[in-house]
Formats: sequence, C-alpha cells, structure tokens
Amino acid sequence: MEKKGSFRMSPPKRLPKVGFVLLGMIAFFWGIGWPIMKIALSEMGPWIFRSFCLLFGGLGVFAIAKANRSWSAIPKGEFRPLLIVAFFNVTGWHLASAYGLTFMHAGRAAIVGFTMPVWASLLAVLLLKEQMNSSRLIGLGFGVAGLAVLLGSDLRVLGTAPLGTALMLMAAMSNAAGVVFLKYFRWTISTFNLTGWQLILGCIPVLLGTLILEPVSGFLHITSQAAFATTFMVLVPGVLCTWAWFKVIRLFPAGIAAIGTLAVPVVGVLSSAVVLGEPIGLQEIVALLLLIAAVSIVMLKPEGFSRSSGAAGVRTESAGEKVP
Repeated sequence: MEKKGSFRMSPPKRLPKVGFVLLGMIAFFWGIGWPIMKIALSEMGPWIFRSFCLLFGGLGVFAIAKANRSWSAIPKGEFRPLLIVAFFNVTGWHLASAYGLTFMHAGRAAIVGFTMPVWASLLAVLLLKEQMNSSRLIGLGFGVAGLAVLLGSDLRVLGTAPLGTALMLMAAMSNAAGVVFLKYFRWTISTFNLTGWQLILGCIPVLLGTLILEPVSGFLHITSQAAFATTFMVLVPGVLCTWAWFKVIRLFPAGIAAIGTLAVPVVGVLSSAVVLGEPIGLQEIVALLLLIAAVSIVMLKPEGFSRSSGAAGVRTESAGEKVP
C-alpha cells in the first residue's frame, strides 16, 4: 500500500467548489442530527441504535451502487487500511458519541464532539506533513474560541458529567484519527464504495456488542417518533452525509476539511434549542459568528495552507470513477 507523497499534487489556488456545497450540506444535516439522535436514544440503547444505523446505512450505500452498476469489492492491498479507517471513523466515533449523548444535552455533546478539527489539524501536521501556516492557525484559533464561548458557563456542568464529556472527547479524537488515516493511505476504490465498506466493516464489532450487551427485542417497542428519527439518521446523516464527508476528505487537505466542519456544533446547538427546547442566547450567537469566521478563513484562503508540493496538496480521485 502506497503512503502519502506518492499521489500528492501541488495545491490549486482555489478549493473545488463542490467541496463547499458538500460541507454546507454536512454542517446542516449532521447538525440537526444531534437532537434527532437524542430522540432515538431516549427509547433504545446505544448499541442497537448504532447497529441499525450502520448496518442499514452500509447496505443502503451498496444498494445504490448496485443499482448504478458501480459496486466493487475491496481492492487487493486495501483491506487492512479499510479496517483501520473503519475502526476510527465508524466504530470508535459512533459508539463513543452515542454513549456520550446519553449523558449530556445534544447541543453540548455536538460542541465537545466537534473539537475534532483541533485534533485532526494537529495529527495532519504530524502524519501528513501539512503545514500549520498563518491562515490555518488563525482559522483554528477562531474555531477554538467559538467552541470555548459555547462551552463558557457550561464548563461546570460538563464537570458534573465527566463520563459524557470523556466519551465525546474520545469520539472526537477517534474521528480525527480516521480523517487523517483516510488521507494517509492511497485508495483506488471509489468514494461511494469506500463509504459502504467502512460502514459495514465498522458495524461488525458494534453488532457483536449488541448481541452481548443489549436485547434486540427492545427495538420492537419504540414509538413512531423514535422510528422516524432512526430512519432519518440512517438515510441522511448516515448514508448521504457520510459519503459527502469522505468525498470532502479526498478533495481537500485533511486539516482544511476538518476545520470546515466547525459549523456543525452551531447547527447542533440551534436545532437542539428548536427541537428539544435546550437553552440558547447571546453565548450561541457570539459563537456562531466566531465559527463562521473560522470556516470562512480556511475556505477563502486555501493557498495559505501549504507552500510545498507534496505536503498538504489536494488529492484528486480517478477521472474514471463512477459515483452514483
């Protein structure tokens, strides 16, 4: 398996426009997914919920690929890298975030979970040799400031629920590692098939845990509201946004892609206020402005992120790839 450097290209002056559209879609649907997931988890355990989402999400991706005649098996030499990224991107993130959400408000869980850009930016510097230049550093600074404002007076509350906070931090770090490893390895498989295989492989340990730890029969007694919430999580954040996220990672340098998700916790906080009645005020408004500034800086000044070809360049996918 070839590693970073063998497929890097000199960074373009502008990021691909499709990446902006995909990041906007991700921010909106992943953001509103937090309160919707909270509704589902109020009636079922984390293991069975994640098993349902991951299994049917992966099968849904493959069904679409089959219908478009673009399904493919795992290419030779890419099975081990797939196991690695599936563990961090799927198993670690989904289990830790689902458990963490049961201990805290949905909006606050989204905030802690999306400290991910901080860890991803640091790991990208260490493993991918992406340069922490002024534009990225300023954007990351605005993002951290926005998250700090959102946490603000809630630090004491988070301290009273250390398990939930610890689990969400574990989820954030696992997701960050998955982002960087996904960029680290060279892939010949299409983004759509890469998405499906990660969901299926990452689902296996979750299914085993469900059979051991949670009675599957509990899923049969949920209300229509929880059933709708689960179905939404499978189809939109699970299938559509997961594919979009992996596509963004393949289009953008890892650190830029990660910082581009800083709008997710803002949408999560705002939508949690609307859907679940969680509190919102000046704190959230100030944080929103800071996080918008963070995303704007990294997206409008991409050429400031790496000056050397082969360090943080944008990797392009095969021109022959067929994406449904």
